Amino acid sequence: MRARELRLALPLACILVPGLHASPTPTPHRVTILYDAFGGRAGLTRDWGFAALVEYGGKRILFDTGNNSAIFARNVRALGVDLSRLDFVVISHRHGDHTSGLSHVLRLNPKVKVYAPKEAFGEFGSAIPGSFYRRDATLSDSMRYFAGSPPAELASGSVWPEANVQWIDTLTQVAPGVTIISTVSRTPGTLELRELSLAVRGPEGLVLLVGCSHPGIETILEASRPLGERIHLIFGGLHLPAAPDTTIGRIASSLRDRWDVARIAPGHCTGEPAFAALRRIFGSQYVYAGLGVVTEVP
Repeated sequence: MRARELRLALPLACILVPGLHASPTPTPHRVTILYDAFGGRAGLTRDWGFAALVEYGGKRILFDTGNNSAIFARNVRALGVDLSRLDFVVISHRHGDHTSGLSHVLRLNPKVKVYAPKEAFGEFGSAIPGSFYRRDATLSDSMRYFAGSPPAELASGSVWPEANVQWIDTLTQVAPGVTIISTVSRTPGTLELRELSLAVRGPEGLVLLVGCSHPGIETILEASRPLGERIHLIFGGLHLPAAPDTTIGRIASSLRDRWDVARIAPGHCTGEPAFAALRRIFGSQYVYAGLGVVTEVP
């Protein structure tokens, strides 16, 4: 090949061979707050509830879906989030301010896998052994459940009967470096409520998303210990909106000193006094995470 032809051929080869000189586009590592009651970004609607999009390690994970399906849909559109491109959804717990946008998600992405807490006769459906109740064979068949011959398993209905729901009630890895933490509330008012949290392993430790922390944030952190990683960053609600200052101060100090949490991005039901206390205690490691905020994470 003559020199002039060679000079023309080389640029053409670069065009025809994809990636010959181009660097691959790095996948984003970030958390976007889609639903909350505070924030200053224009074009979004504030409302009580929580939802966040987690993009990490090539995965797109929706954590919770907010309190109002229409508001959730508007905020998602305003933020340019494509819900048809999700790897899965995690619903932290059954309360409406975390679940109501799921109907919108399923309209756009009906086959997406939804991880939800496993609860007997919960709104996500469930299955319990047909032998769960005591029997009395002296009764006539017409007085006995299922005429005395119950099925091996009793399946309860669901608010979303067509959804691809997988129930979680234990520490479960759902993707490489991505684990769902299951805890149960022992707090009066939410006694026995099951709650799921999401832990994503990064180079500096775990990025942890919590819905409301009804079981207590320290209970959730204790349940994360088998993962063997320091908590690098916590997003979400710590459920301290009406807590006294002494309780808030103790928990905030404990997160930093006992649990060695590196950074904190509280939202939703954490509460205004707790925002102030956590910002004071964590200083420069406090991350503002209001509605519409996109936080890059390592």
